[in-house]
Amino acid sequence: MLEKVLNFLDKILTFIEEWTLFLTVFVALIALFANVVLRYGFNYSLAWSEELVRIVIIYTTLIGCSTAIKNQSMIKIDALVQLAPKLKTVLSLFSNIVTLIFSCMMIYYGWQMADLQLRTFQKTIIMQIPLVYLYAILPMMGVMMFIRTVQVMYKDINTQNNNAKQGSS
Repeated sequence: MLEKVLNFLDKILTFIEEWTLFLTVFVALIALFANVVLRYGFNYSLAWSEELVRIVIIYTTLIGCSTAIKNQSMIKIDALVQLAPKLKTVLSLFSNIVTLIFSCMMIYYGWQMADLQLRTFQKTIIMQIPLVYLYAILPMMGVMMFIRTVQVMYKDINTQNNNAKQGSS
C-alpha cells in the first residue's frame, strides 16, 4: 500500500519538477536572449528580464533540491563512509533524518514568510509580482523534499531487506 502511494507521488512530483523546470528555464532563456539582442543590436535593455532570471534561478534551485534528493545526488561528505564502510547505513539514515528535519523547517518557516508577504502586500520592484508567489515556493519545496526523502528511505530499507534475504539464503 505504502509503495503504491509513494509510486503515485513519485509520478506526480516528477511531472511537476520536469515540466516546471523546463518551462521556467525556457522562458528565462528567451527573455535573456531577447535582452542581449536588444542591448547589443538596438542599444535598448529590458529591465524586467534580469529580474525574471533572478526569480527563475531561485525557483529552479529550490525545486532542484527535490530532484537532487530523488536522484540521490545531494552534496555529501563521504570520507567517514570510505574509512568505515559498515557505517554507511547508519550515516545514510542520519543524513535522511537531517533532511527530513530541514524540510519540516522549510515548510514551517516558509509558510510564515509567505504569510508575512501576503499580509504586507509586497511586490517585486520591476515586474510587480506579489512576493507571496515567490515565497510560497519555500513550503512547497519543503513538502516535496519531505516526500522525496521518505521515498529514498523506503527504497533504502527495501534494498537492505532484499540484500539481507539474499545473504541468508
